[in-house]
Amino acid sequence: MSKPLIEVAAGLLLRSDGQLLLAQRPGDKPWPGWWELPGGKIEPGESTLDALARELREELGIEVTAATPWVTYTHEYPKNHVRLAFCRVTGWRGDPRGVEGQTLAWVDPHASIPIAPLLPATEPPLRWLRLPNRYLVSSIGNDAGLPAFLEKLEHALEGGLKLVQFREPGWDAAPAHSGLRRVLAACRAYGARCLVNSCHPEVWWAEADGVHWRATDARRQAAIIAAGAASASASASASNTSDTSAPHQATAAEAGQTALRFFPATDPTRRLVAVSAHDADDLAAARALGADFAVLGHVLDTPSHPGVPGMGWTRFAQLRENAGLPVFAIGGQSADTVADATRHGAHGIAGIRYLGS
Repeated sequence: MSKPLIEVAAGLLLRSDGQLLLAQRPGDKPWPGWWELPGGKIEPGESTLDALARELREELGIEVTAATPWVTYTHEYPKNHVRLAFCRVTGWRGDPRGVEGQTLAWVDPHASIPIAPLLPATEPPLRWLRLPNRYLVSSIGNDAGLPAFLEKLEHALEGGLKLVQFREPGWDAAPAHSGLRRVLAACRAYGARCLVNSCHPEVWWAEADGVHWRATDARRQAAIIAAGAASASASASASNTSDTSAPHQATAAEAGQTALRFFPATDPTRRLVAVSAHDADDLAAARALGADFAVLGHVLDTPSHPGVPGMGWTRFAQLRENAGLPVFAIGGQSADTVADATRHGAHGIAGIRYLGS
């Protein structure tokens, strides 16, 4: 029998000082004593934001004045599946209080959470919340372009940039590798992380702070993992009906864990995994690879895709809603588009030319 699906709106209440509100489940509810993000079931006919506002009024006694969609994520519990529409809440009237008798706590999401246990579905958004909201993609081109790029990069890092992708498909390998090391050194001097694009040799990946898969590479890798999983399942079934034994052979899935094998999910400082996406299939590949985030676009018209119209914010929002992980908007992005990106559920913005704070 299939488990029931429950639709839930959950709020990440973020104060101006960056503190996040968690609530402890009261003793008369399932999972008593566990800590969670406040929220509750979406009633028939309610929008996500309307449901969230109602739940926070009932649970915390506040009136929401500013909230945006963020990540919609499905978690399987022993008795049901819960589809959680996580929303960032940045404005409200009143002081949150435990209307239903629940204990509340403000925590720093960028530090170790001092309270436990956390409800299992609460852990992913706390991890995602640590991602920076700006993502710079390099476009150096050749040796001659490196000094100017490093100057601009340092200016951006001084302005608070914390996430960079090294992507130089047209640059010869040896000087590009040297360029990567210069970019890595600059990022680390400011506490920023730099991912290397999958167009570059795999041996470079471990030097960087993660890998950013091109869409075609991500789909290929996801297919390898899926084929390996199917092969392993078939082998397991066969072994259960046979008395013969044979030496273990590596499956395609085992051979295909390139990014995952040195990015263990249990390490909070692990290297990041990101994926470029243009459609729902690319986002499915991102989930299959266990990506930390995806970059989706292009959204608006951009010089990097001359004559090719962007997907627009409506399509971006539709794809983002079913992505299951944080999504950056790319294509025509700048400081002027941040509000639109946030309103349509983007975690942040990514771009080649945008370097400002």
